[in-house]
Amino acid sequence: MTKRPNIWIVPHRDGWAVKREGADRATKVERRKQDAEDFGRSMAQRDRVEFIVQRRDGTIQSKDSFGRDPFPPRDTEH
Repeated sequence: MTKRPNIWIVPHRDGWAVKREGADRATKVERRKQDAEDFGRSMAQRDRVEFIVQRRDGTIQSKDSFGRDPFPPRDTEH
């Protein structure tokens, strides 16, 4: 079984893009960041991968893992 690429929420000229890691094109573009996060989070949960959200300046705002990590970190964000 191959590992699926992580899901990223990144700034886009038309709002916010939901992208798979390494992809050239966005899976979906939303005007509101919350809409992009909702869509991307459901993709990450379904695919059991990492979900990463960026700020407008490109820095990482948050990360959430939906994979099968044998040693999960103590998540204080969620």
